[in-house]
Amino acid sequence: MLALQRSVQFPKTVSNNFQTSQVQITMGLASSKLMDSLTEGTNFDHDDIDRLRKRFMKLDKDSSGTISKEEFLSIPGVSSNPLAGRLIETFDRDGSGDIDFQEFITGLSIFSTKGLKEDRLRFAFEIYDIDKDGFISNGELFIVLKAMVGQNLDDEQLQQIVDRTIIENDQDGDGKLSFEEFKKAVEHTEVAKSMTLGSI
Repeated sequence: MLALQRSVQFPKTVSNNFQTSQVQITMGLASSKLMDSLTEGTNFDHDDIDRLRKRFMKLDKDSSGTISKEEFLSIPGVSSNPLAGRLIETFDRDGSGDIDFQEFITGLSIFSTKGLKEDRLRFAFEIYDIDKDGFISNGELFIVLKAMVGQNLDDEQLQQIVDRTIIENDQDGDGKLSFEEFKKAVEHTEVAKSMTLGSI
């Protein structure tokens, strides 16, 4: 995560004519108005965004204006992360399969030192919420934890951990975890504390 942090930072969603803006940003022709909209929608200033634009362009090896899954995996430390696939899907807000500059900036802004803890926890929740229904089901928790532990636990042991986690944190008894239940379970753990990026 630290390597990713050094590579990028995520902002909140910025609304504008993004296709034109994307080309302007990657070519270095961003207008003051466009830069202002990016700084307003993120935790970055103009200098940060310019540095991130240059980083984005280096990662965009084929100069397509987007970062493909393969290009994203070239970020040091990301390819070895067992949740790299989920990380990419969570960055890719529009589901296109690629990460555009706005998605890149928005994602990284969440993890900046100025980012809100609530936003970082929401991002972590979205890693687990595979079907994007607003809940973490028993099956989703199993899939994500399986990716994290690999062969270190057999499926039966892992399922016991998943079941216990759901039971202990499912306050309304619906068999799944809402964001509020997830937040309460992890907000005082090392997971929540470690979800920041250093300076860019």
